[in-house]
Amino acid sequence: MSCSLMTATAANAQFWQCAPYAREISGIQIHGNANTWWGQAAGRYERGNAPKVGAVLSFRSTSRMRVGHVAMVSQIVSDREVLLTHANWSRRGGVERNVRAIDVSDAGDWSLVKVWYAPQGGLGTSSYPTDGFIYGGHADSVAPVVIANKNNGTDETRLANLAIASAAAAPVRGAITLSN
Repeated sequence: MSCSLMTATAANAQFWQCAPYAREISGIQIHGNANTWWGQAAGRYERGNAPKVGAVLSFRSTSRMRVGHVAMVSQIVSDREVLLTHANWSRRGGVERNVRAIDVSDAGDWSLVKVWYAPQGGLGTSSYPTDGFIYGGHADSVAPVVIANKNNGTDETRLANLAIASAAAAPVRGAITLSN
């Protein structure tokens, strides 16, 4: 009996890269490495430097993050702080929900951010350059976690995808988890 439970757990375990996970939970249909998302979004999705719930924050490539990173905004705390839901950041292949990210850019335009890093139990010392936010469709429908029953069921699909992806998430010590 215990062997079958262990096998079932291993079979259900999910190793997430940031890009497929962001695509799954945001509904933004861009494929490829995270550092290509900003360019691919041009002409397909609205882009900007203001956070919106459901938008994907696109991180630029760095020497430590060669293929960039993408993360979905799950909540806006203030004009310079959001909560992100993303994969493959603090723990290889792991999912983190509602972790803190702050804008540390001089201009307040979200071009440079610090992000919660579980092994340090805080924001850490690294700052990461970003391209900006990619919005999933119309301005009034970029919040799949909040808005439902619009767009002929597409937001319901996003909610279902978020629930599936969240089921694979492992709790992160010190991360913020929000509940209704």
